[in-house]
Amino acid sequence: MVQVSEDNILKFPILIGDIGGTNARFAILIDSYAAPKEFPTLRTADFASIDDAIQTAILDHTSILPRSAVLAVAGPVEGDEIRLTNCPWVVRPRQVAETFGLQDIVVLNDFEAQALSVVALGEEHMEKIGPGVPELNAGRVVLGPGTGLGVAGLVHACHRWIPVPGEGGHMDIGPRTPRDYEVFPHIETIDGRVSGEQLLCGRGLVNIYRAIAKADGKDAALATPAEITGAALDKTDTIAEEALGMFVTCLGRTAGDLALVFMSRGGVYLTGGIAQKIIPALKTGAFRAAFEDKAPHRQLLQAMPVYVITHPLGAVSGLAAYARTPARFGVETKGRRWSPA
Repeated sequence: MVQVSEDNILKFPILIGDIGGTNARFAILIDSYAAPKEFPTLRTADFASIDDAIQTAILDHTSILPRSAVLAVAGPVEGDEIRLTNCPWVVRPRQVAETFGLQDIVVLNDFEAQALSVVALGEEHMEKIGPGVPELNAGRVVLGPGTGLGVAGLVHACHRWIPVPGEGGHMDIGPRTPRDYEVFPHIETIDGRVSGEQLLCGRGLVNIYRAIAKADGKDAALATPAEITGAALDKTDTIAEEALGMFVTCLGRTAGDLALVFMSRGGVYLTGGIAQKIIPALKTGAFRAAFEDKAPHRQLLQAMPVYVITHPLGAVSGLAAYARTPARFGVETKGRRWSPA
């Protein structure tokens, strides 16, 4: 049962944190009316622990002392020691609360925060990809290729928006076209599987690029996602162009599958830095073609809008919206809320 009692109200000021595999973004919410006080994005690799990051990069640069915290982490929130999927940090919420004198700390999955941002942000912070009009209060889905592939749903029930976290980025992805069957045998697998995270993230783009080069007997001259993306958009490397095209097509297929799972008549939302950087590639038509190619439900997919969230701190905005008015959202906090011992 979703908790929405007065006990769920957090004390201001509230520390907000969006902690991914590579980057962490923090802000402090002074009260329910003020805009979040934002801090520079930091690299998780530059800090030994989340405690070190909060003290060194946040609290040492402000006189504001938070009384509560809402954190979103890139990994499943289970137990008193929360291990991030693609980062060596281990978040120990009770220890964090004790260290910084917090009365409460709530920890959510990072894509729950991304899902909350969908209703916290206006369309001025979104770039539309193709046709479709969102239905009011209809289901939505969020997915974001980044260090990994994050996925979450968002449903509206009992007058509240309810985020549905999961590990959808680890679903299998298989070949479909003749070209796919030439390239996929060269895709690096994990225990024999090609999952979303092996294709639809930064290292996934590199994986595709290398697989295409291997399939064609060519040298893979580029080594990083930024190099591949830049060369593809500038049309200076044909392998990079094909790799980005395959990436976009696989992203469209996966987004379409998830749209069917969540019946996302409220829209499909792409988040994260990679989606923001490849908007020109997403608008070529290949993404929408793959997204809609779901016979016998092509017309259903054609009516669903797709957006890229362009706000640089979308998840922080979603967490701030929840922190201000938790009763607006059906966020289950049982087992995910701590106080000092």
